[in-house]
Amino acid sequence: MEVRQGANARDVKNYDTDRLRNDFLIQNLFPDDEVKLIYSQIDRIIVGGVKPVNKTLKLEAGTELKAAYFLERREMGIMNVGGNGSVIVDGTEYKFKYRDGLYIGMGSKDIEFKSEDPSNPAKFYLNSTPAHKTYPTVFINPEKDIKEENKLELGSQEGANHRLNRKYILPGQVETCQLEMGITTMYPGSVWNTMPCHTHDRRMEVYFYFEIPENDVVFHYMGEPTETRHIIMRSEEAVISPSWSIHSASATHAYAFVWGMAGENQDFDDMDWVDMKDLR
Repeated sequence: MEVRQGANARDVKNYDTDRLRNDFLIQNLFPDDEVKLIYSQIDRIIVGGVKPVNKTLKLEAGTELKAAYFLERREMGIMNVGGNGSVIVDGTEYKFKYRDGLYIGMGSKDIEFKSEDPSNPAKFYLNSTPAHKTYPTVFINPEKDIKEENKLELGSQEGANHRLNRKYILPGQVETCQLEMGITTMYPGSVWNTMPCHTHDRRMEVYFYFEIPENDVVFHYMGEPTETRHIIMRSEEAVISPSWSIHSASATHAYAFVWGMAGENQDFDDMDWVDMKDLR
């Protein structure tokens, strides 16, 4: 498990491109038949990718957690961005199609991942956060299980930001201690997300971009509103966003992204909006 330290806004404004990418960008999330995990000390979130091809993969705590098993003191959300597969939680098998999700509560001990077809393996993207209480494990089919009020049409074609935000894991949909997750999809011709932008001082966020054609890129914007920076990203890469940072993007093609949040506040609308005229 790779461990990354927190970041001070006063320092980050002096980072060059390589330093920004080294500290915030997460690449190569899906090596074949491996579990890849990145532990960020920003709100103690763990970001991971699991791609079982020829064997079943088991989630281990590792020495970094100092725990008997991975979810001894944690909860977790999983999204499948690959072929069909399964996650087995303490003997119960959950079958995933593309974009299906799963919340796993604290205390689940044995977690395994497998694919139906090695030629089209599943790709399980996960976020895990510290927990203080056990909530039920819940499977989420985005077409059947997400409430209508948690499917938001946002933006406009004229603003190049027409998008659909599906909230998979948050209060009123799936109860958790602190973790929230969902998927936002840009409609054809739209490339901007989360603009006008915002920060939320009580929560950090991780974006995972996918469905980006091979020769296209996403420009992810971060930093304080008056000290903005950007990181160029490609499909199936993630980026860590501290609570003091904006998190927005434009791209050379429509795309989708998984958003995951951790922190003390679960109010989705608890945002500090930034006026466009104040951005620098």
